[in-house]
This record gives sequence, structure tokens and C-alpha cells, in this order.
Amino acid sequence: MNQLLAMRAFRCIVECHGFTAAAERLDTTHSTISRQLQQLEAELGTRLINRNTRRFSLTTAGQQYYAACVDILDRLDQAAAAVGQAHEKPTGVLRISAPMVIGTLELANWLPTFQQRYPEIEVELCCDDRFVDLIAEGFDVALRICGPLADSSLVARLLTVSDLLLVASPAYVARHGLVRQVRELADQQLLAFAGGSDWSLTDARGQTTPVRVQGRFKADSISSLHAAALAGVGIAAFTRATVQDDLLSGRLVQILPNCTLGQRHYYALYPHARHVALKVKVFVEFMAEHYRNLTSPLR
Repeated sequence: MNQLLAMRAFRCIVECHGFTAAAERLDTTHSTISRQLQQLEAELGTRLINRNTRRFSLTTAGQQYYAACVDILDRLDQAAAAVGQAHEKPTGVLRISAPMVIGTLELANWLPTFQQRYPEIEVELCCDDRFVDLIAEGFDVALRICGPLADSSLVARLLTVSDLLLVASPAYVARHGLVRQVRELADQQLLAFAGGSDWSLTDARGQTTPVRVQGRFKADSISSLHAAALAGVGIAAFTRATVQDDLLSGRLVQILPNCTLGQRHYYALYPHARHVALKVKVFVEFMAEHYRNLTSPLR
């Protein structure tokens, strides 16, 4: 008796609710399925299924053995898939949903390297700040910047946690002076997100101070606020991951470096699946590596 084949036959009988349907699924005959079950029961020394001409039911031993079969067979299938994928090349169209800030300000820092490493993956990027329905809208993976995620039906891979900080251009600082205390922000031009809320700054001692965001410029996109900050229009708030290159190059400087507006979590989200597509696996690992390699340490 081939025990693995017999286990698969038994599982199929249970899940198909009958011998005939199981035989059709496995592309074999009713008699072969029945014989495999009989051999399995003989090997185990117990009856697994109570059957008659009208219906069948699992015995207590059958229920226990079915659960064990599912676990064992799934593990074997997963191991086989992993070995097979190790010799495959990730290919195909990878549909990614990402917020505008990643699609505009951070894209150049990771996309060229990803495409060089995986030339057979075709990236289709949709930039939208809303939380899309991955399954209904046909996305393979979503990148999100937010607070800690609530439980969901999706797999959530935390890529990094980045401080939210204040920045301005050197030209702006030269014209308006360096802000040394939180209360001085009241006299500054603060770049506001249209429809956004006021700021709440926490200093090194843990003291929190509310700041009313007021200024002559508001925008409904992070990329517009970023452009305004570079142009010297005012002080804006971004994650460190977003303005990392600007700070290193001196295009922007940090304002009140001992204060933070909190943190944002960067996630990769993808649907639960027994076998995650290789193109999704390599992309998620690549993005995790990308954020690990940022020069600024995480806190």
C-alpha cells in the first residue's frame, strides 16, 4: 500500500462527501478509491468511515486521522512548492497598490534596483492613499504607511517604523530664523495637508505640546507639500524615510530635532494563501531589505 496515496484518497473522500466525486477529482475509479480506504483502515486497525448505500460519516478515529492528514499533506505540498520555487525565476505582472508618497517621493530609491534584480517581473503600480480591497481589485500586494494595523484577513509584514519629523529648506531657515522652541512655530509658515489635523509634538522628556497648523499654503498631496518645502515656502512634516535623501544632501534640514510628531508604520499587505506567488515573496523581501538599509537607525 502507498500510504501517501491512501491518505490523499481518504482526505478527498471526506472533502468531496463521497466516493464517486472523490474518484472524479483524483481521476481514478470508484473501486480504486474504495480499495485504498480499505487498505488504510486495515493498516491502522480501525474503521475511519461509517458508510452505507445512502450516506457516510466519519468515526471519532476518522475525525482525528483526517485532521492529521490535512496537516501532513499540506506540509508536504508546501515543502514541494518551496523546493520548486527555489529553482524558478519570479516572473509575471506584479500589481502593487501604494500611497502617493511612495509612488512619487520614494519610488526612485527602490524601483530601479528591484527591476535590475528581477528583470522578468513587470511592475504595475497604482498610487492611491485609500485602503484598496486587494482581492476585489486584483492587487498582488499593497504598501501602506499608517499607525499600527488592526487585525485583518490580510498578511501584514511590518517593513519599518519611521519617525515623523519637521523639516524646512535652508533658504527658509535663513529668511525666518531657526526655530529653537515649540512655541516659536506659531510665528512660522507651516505647510498643512488639506483637511488634515493639527500637530502634536513630543519632546525628549515626553512632554507633548499641541501646535495649530496655520500658514498660507495647503495641499492635498504629500508630493506637493514636499515640493513646497524644497522651494522654501514653509515647514512641513514627513516621515524620516521619505526625506532621508533630502536631509543627507542638505536640501532640507530638520526643525526641532529633539521633538517628534510620532511614528508611522510601513507595511506590505497581501492576501492569505497556502502558496504565496514567488513574485510577491521576492518583492516583500526586497522592500524589507530596502528599509533595513536606510542609513538612519530606526527607533
